[in-house]
Amino acid sequence: MKKIGLLISVLLVLSLLAAGCGSGNSDQNASATNTSDSTAKKHLKLWFYWEGKDRFDEVKKLTDGFTAKNPNIEVDPVYVPFADFKKRLSIGLASSDLPDIVIIDNPDHAAYAKLGLFADITDKLADWKDKDEYFPGPWKSVTYNNKIYGIPLGSNDLALFYNESMLQKAGVKPPQTWDELKVAAKKLTGNGVTGFGQSATASEEGTFQFLPWLLSAGGNYNTFGNGSGAKALGLLTDLIQDGSMSKDVINWTQSDVEKQFAAGNIAMMLNGPWQLPTLASDAPNLKYGIAPIPKDQKYASVLGGENLGVVNGPNVDEAVQFIKYVASPDVNKQFLIKFGYFPARKDLAQDAYWQDNAKLKVFANSLTTAEPRGPSPQWPEISQAIYDAMQRSLTGESTPQAAATDAQTKIDSIINQK
Repeated sequence: MKKIGLLISVLLVLSLLAAGCGSGNSDQNASATNTSDSTAKKHLKLWFYWEGKDRFDEVKKLTDGFTAKNPNIEVDPVYVPFADFKKRLSIGLASSDLPDIVIIDNPDHAAYAKLGLFADITDKLADWKDKDEYFPGPWKSVTYNNKIYGIPLGSNDLALFYNESMLQKAGVKPPQTWDELKVAAKKLTGNGVTGFGQSATASEEGTFQFLPWLLSAGGNYNTFGNGSGAKALGLLTDLIQDGSMSKDVINWTQSDVEKQFAAGNIAMMLNGPWQLPTLASDAPNLKYGIAPIPKDQKYASVLGGENLGVVNGPNVDEAVQFIKYVASPDVNKQFLIKFGYFPARKDLAQDAYWQDNAKLKVFANSLTTAEPRGPSPQWPEISQAIYDAMQRSLTGESTPQAAATDAQTKIDSIINQK
């Protein structure tokens, strides 16, 4: 009986061991299968902040189109509200909870490159011939310390809008120089109309609209006090003092300026291409033209738009594949048209879509001289120093020279912070 009992016990143990081995093999097979699946398809996340289903769908077309050509890589678009976007990125840096790719406002690119959010992809783009097709301004916005941290996605800039009937009635042509702008604005002022208007708010909008004048005078944010800042501030201050520009511009956003232009309250305005559909809605019968911003030393405009940034992480190679796909001419063109953007690429800017439309052509051609804001990791603080100086000069609190000198002191302090 003992032998029989022992035999039964051994058989029971062996059966349990066999069951255990079988279970173990099953887990290993499942693990192998999961590993194979993981290897077969990588999942990347793309963060963006554009609102609305239409815009989400356009971003989804990019990610789906990429996956169709690269079945082993799936990119999931994730909407993050603009108000939370920078906060989420900063928190993600501390917690390692980050996407693989971000669509980011171009003046913010350098700041996050310095923080280590973006990967240095200079070497990965060394043999990518398309990089030579980009305008200098947009390409400059994805660089920091001579390293590349992304690719421009789409651009916009500023130009001069003018009311054709008002100019014709006043006997003036669209101004090409600062002196011509002053003369034209004065002639166009009267009967409840001011000759010129732009946003001059104490915000990034105000800085954005002021920078073309600074650049045209031969300056930039880091040379504000060399005479160019005082000259640019003096131009706008003179327009207010002689009544050719409303004192209210210190409170006007770019949208407010468009409303004033559409209502016939200003004859010329500084604004961007995103206002074209709004003008068509607000003033469908308005006949207006668009011209380059009047120049001092040179024609200048300032760059708006977004970049594609590659996040430092395990999927840098795949993320670079994705941004190259999005940057390819055919893909990029369709995306830009849907979003009302302009090409950051020289070859695309010559496309008939932009060149055959007189209004779009001005913005597309102005990208040849458009400069980015910065790029500097301290841009928000620098921008504040600029719009503070503009407000002080336009309100008469300071002379243009005093405001420019003070701004340069602040900017130098910001740049030299460790």
